[in-house]
Amino acid sequence: MQPFSRGLRFSLLLGILLVPFSISSLAEQVPLKRMVELALSHDTAMASADAAAQRAYASYRETHNQYVPTVVVGSGLGKTWGFPLSLEGAAPSIINTTAQSAVINPALREFVRQARTEWEASEVSRKDQREQVIEDTVLSYAELNKWESLAAHLSEEYSAALKMEQLVNQRIQAGVDNPQARTQARLNTARVYLRLAQAQGSIDVLRSQLSHWTGLPAASIETDPESIPSLPAVKQEADLAAKAMAISPAIQIASLHATALQFYARGEHRSMWPSVDFAAQYALLAKFNNYQEFFQKNSFEYNNASIGTVIRFPFFSPTQRSRAHAADAEALRAKADLEATKNNVSEQTLKLERSVEQLAAAREVADLEYQVAKSNLEAVEIKVDSGTASLHDEDDARNQVNERYNTLQDITFEFERAQITLLRATGELNSWLGVGK
Repeated sequence: MQPFSRGLRFSLLLGILLVPFSISSLAEQVPLKRMVELALSHDTAMASADAAAQRAYASYRETHNQYVPTVVVGSGLGKTWGFPLSLEGAAPSIINTTAQSAVINPALREFVRQARTEWEASEVSRKDQREQVIEDTVLSYAELNKWESLAAHLSEEYSAALKMEQLVNQRIQAGVDNPQARTQARLNTARVYLRLAQAQGSIDVLRSQLSHWTGLPAASIETDPESIPSLPAVKQEADLAAKAMAISPAIQIASLHATALQFYARGEHRSMWPSVDFAAQYALLAKFNNYQEFFQKNSFEYNNASIGTVIRFPFFSPTQRSRAHAADAEALRAKADLEATKNNVSEQTLKLERSVEQLAAAREVADLEYQVAKSNLEAVEIKVDSGTASLHDEDDARNQVNERYNTLQDITFEFERAQITLLRATGELNSWLGVGK
């Protein structure tokens, strides 16, 4: 009864494990392109990148708007004893209006250019984040598709392993097999169960991940294999490293950042140059502030205004000069970082290109090994029918086929992962997927 109880227990475990598969079969398949569109509209990383771009634009407008007069309307009401002293730098008045703006300011002009360049860099960063969301979604979708198809295959393997274990138990009871064969059969079943548990765990994690990115319920997510476009062949003769460097967001961001710091350094140096500001002021004065007692009574005016320009000639400022030298050093460091980024992008693209080539060869080897294992299984089955091979020979051959199949699926996905990453590096991910930029 013990072997039968063990087999029953494994059958119950199989039934429990396959419940999620039966539930997922009721879900509607979501095409890859639709999944990407949902991720772009729901992903929190995209929302953060959009907010950063808006903040950079607002900073640019804040700097640029210093050329637009700032108008302040207020009042300096107060009681005066003796000579009417100023309140916060302005004469006591019923109404006080001031206006001020930059007219000629060489330093401000460079700071505006810096802010605009930083805004352009944030736009590139936002586009790069969009590409990252697309890549992550595609890779998770492709991996989920792999595990879903592999889970169905593993469930068949597990069912066959349970039947084989029960058959071995019967043969041991009949005195045909050695009791050690029971341990080997249980080991084969446990291996398949472990792989099946790994598949189900990966499916649950990937569905939860895609659910967070897209807003879809995890239980309703099921891949559509037909919606995944065929990956293009990699042309080894093409200079992919140069192509990646030409469109690399990392290089563009580093270049724009270096340019922005150059503008900033020039602005710090030009803070020592002369500048001209526009200024105007209007004040409505009152007699209760005693102006007529200290000025000619017949000359007292309720309405007073001033308009003109404020010219500054900074000629000595060691602090500002030191700040400008520090800005020069930051600009030089950014330029060095740009060269390092270019080298890194070139090296990473070359590694990806060679990785795709190596994985293509590894996939071909794995496929051939799988085909050879299938042929061996067919040959062993013929021998079993003719009585020249044992049942264990057939089981060993089938286990080898399953092992080769699992290896082929793993290598195929790694090959696809490298291809998709290379597509993003060369700027072809959107066109391959069929989504707009």
